[in-house]
Order: sequence, then structure tokens, then C-alpha cells
Amino acid sequence: MNFPGMGGSTPRIPNLGGGNTPPGFDPNDPNVKWLTNAMESCYAKTVMSGAAGFALGGLFGMFMASMAYDTPYHVPGAGTPGAAPTVPGAAPAVPLSELPLRKQLAHGFRDMGQRSWSTAKNFGAVGALFAGIECGIEGLRAKNDMGNGVAAGCLTGAILARNGGPQAAAVGCAGFAAFSAAIDAWMRMPKDED
Repeated sequence: MNFPGMGGSTPRIPNLGGGNTPPGFDPNDPNVKWLTNAMESCYAKTVMSGAAGFALGGLFGMFMASMAYDTPYHVPGAGTPGAAPTVPGAAPAVPLSELPLRKQLAHGFRDMGQRSWSTAKNFGAVGALFAGIECGIEGLRAKNDMGNGVAAGCLTGAILARNGGPQAAAVGCAGFAAFSAAIDAWMRMPKDED
């Protein structure tokens, strides 16, 4: 039984630069064409961007949660002048440093998990929203240029800031559009081969 890449009687795909390429997938195979078309669809791009944003957001949330406290012994509001008063009849807040190690670790991991989940959801939503809008704009304009990313950034920023009113939506539009333009310009720069 021969599988691609194992040698044998597997046909080689000719290379335009001369010689033969290692055995692989035939670009004219209907299954390869179907998979390529599926991966280039707006739905797949939106889902992949949302999933990548979710994963990156989770990692970023874990990192930021580990950096959230000045010291590992800090309990927000405990013993701070002007802090919110405790609930009458409730047990006073115990500083984290006085808890057993197991409870300190449990508290830290619980907080890290909550922050990671929240950040992952936010990054996933932003990634999916931007990718879906950009792909839709690219399909409508039938062009792949920097204008698609800038317009998608503007719409994404305005949608995310819509609850803050028209001024917040305008600032969100301008901020996301500028960031998208900067990233897109950097990604489209010719690479030095030195």
C-alpha cells in the first residue's frame, strides 16, 4: 500500500523551475479544490479568526492575570483607608498571605481562569467580527487592498463602541481604522532578503 510521500509508484508533480517536487497533493484534485475553496470562504475565515483570537486571548489573559497584583499578598480593599466598608455581620477579609498555601494557589488559579476566559471571549469576538467584515467588504469590492482592512477596522471599532454613543463610535472607528492601516501597511511592505 502506497501513501503520498512514501515513494513507490506515486506520480511526481512537475515543478516549473525544473526538476521534480517531492510527492504531495495534486492541486487539480477535486478534494483539494473543495478544501481550498472552503478555507477561503468568509465563514471559514471568520471561524478561524475567532478561534485564533480566543486562543491568543486566553494566553494573554493568563499572562495579564499573573501580572495583576503588586505583590502576591495583596487583597484589594483590605485595610486600605477609604476602602468600601465590609458588610455588617460578615467575616472580615483575611489577607491572602495569611491563608494556607493550597487556598492561595486555588484563589490565584481561579482568578487566572476567570480573567483568561473573559479575555479569550473578547479577543475571539473582535477577531471574528473584524475578519467577517473584512471578508465581506473584500467580496463586495472585488479587490484585495489596504482599503478593505481600514474599512473593516472602522466598522469593527464603531460596532464595539456603539453603547457609548455616537462620539465613542466615531473614536472607536478612527482608532481601529488607524491600527488596521498600520498593521496592514507593515504586512504589505516588501521584505528585505538580506
